[in-house]
Amino acid sequence: MIPGLRKAAAFVWKDFLIEVSYKSAFILHLGGVVFSVGLWFFFAGFLQNNLTSGMDVLTGGNLFAFILFGIAPFQYQQVSLGAFARRFREGQVTGTLEAMLVCPTRTPLVIFGSALFDFIFTSFQVVLYIAVGLIFSWAASRPIALHASGVLPALIIFALMVLTSVGIGIMAAAFVMYFKRGEVLVMLISSASALLGGVFFPTASLPQALQPFSAALPIAWTTDGVRRALLAGEGFTAVLPHIQVLSLFAVVLLPLGLWIFRVALRGARREGTLVQF
Repeated sequence: MIPGLRKAAAFVWKDFLIEVSYKSAFILHLGGVVFSVGLWFFFAGFLQNNLTSGMDVLTGGNLFAFILFGIAPFQYQQVSLGAFARRFREGQVTGTLEAMLVCPTRTPLVIFGSALFDFIFTSFQVVLYIAVGLIFSWAASRPIALHASGVLPALIIFALMVLTSVGIGIMAAAFVMYFKRGEVLVMLISSASALLGGVFFPTASLPQALQPFSAALPIAWTTDGVRRALLAGEGFTAVLPHIQVLSLFAVVLLPLGLWIFRVALRGARREGTLVQF
């Protein structure tokens, strides 16, 4: 096995063993997926009569489909934003952070490897979200029609959104390492995304003054692009602007995040505060 892949696999295995060691929490976490999807399913049914035109165009009148494919990208963004800061915070508290950063492994691999399990587990959760949602819809005779032609564009949009959010998440980890606090950055972006990112309702229904702020959020481009690709079947050309904007976000924010992390790491080492928390 390639040395870098072996080390990345070691990170995943370590985090998996820690996760499953808390058996009740692990099971409750998975059970929460079913509960959450069920909650939104019945909530969508309750609000179905208030369906807005923006939802209707993308989903053919299925509010639950709109919400389901807003939650899935949002889940990925949440783990991308928070996993790095949380893992590095754990490393500070348990005393393993310094050992990870001084081992003969390149810093980018340490950064990404530390959160790799979170992404794998979230991918499993998202697949479970969608599968349970499709089962609920089928059982209630309100099936969600997915377009196979939209799978590839949707995956590209997902990947670009993750890369963008990873850049911000690495910045949050840098804040945790140097300033010992990074939660505010993550909380601010998460809250803004939930409110303005088109996760639960169309961004077109926002007040005119807030729509420019919505356009500045990667999650807004992601949710709209994924729905257009998978639910409306509008084709690759229709979501190309979404891919272009998210590519720009990723090209800027991911290298910026890595650069800020290196600067914070050098500063923490110089000041001797790397393991303080």
